[in-house]
Amino acid sequence: MTGKRPIVVHLPSPTGGRRVRVDGEILGLAHNVRDLVEFLRRAGLEIEPEQVADSPLIDWRGVGPERWETESRT
Repeated sequence: MTGKRPIVVHLPSPTGGRRVRVDGEILGLAHNVRDLVEFLRRAGLEIEPEQVADSPLIDWRGVGPERWETESRT
């Protein structure tokens, strides 16, 4: 498993929020960095909110921590 990031934050879902997986297990749907940090804390991973953008453990799918909602199509 060398080289893989154990935390995956998926693209924003159509209804809002981003699915969070750790080692293949879905932890929940995060709607912001605070939610993500809490899911990780419960999984035994201590990452500060200001560290999530640059953490080598997190694989941000598509977009980084600045987006939690899908882009509206108007």
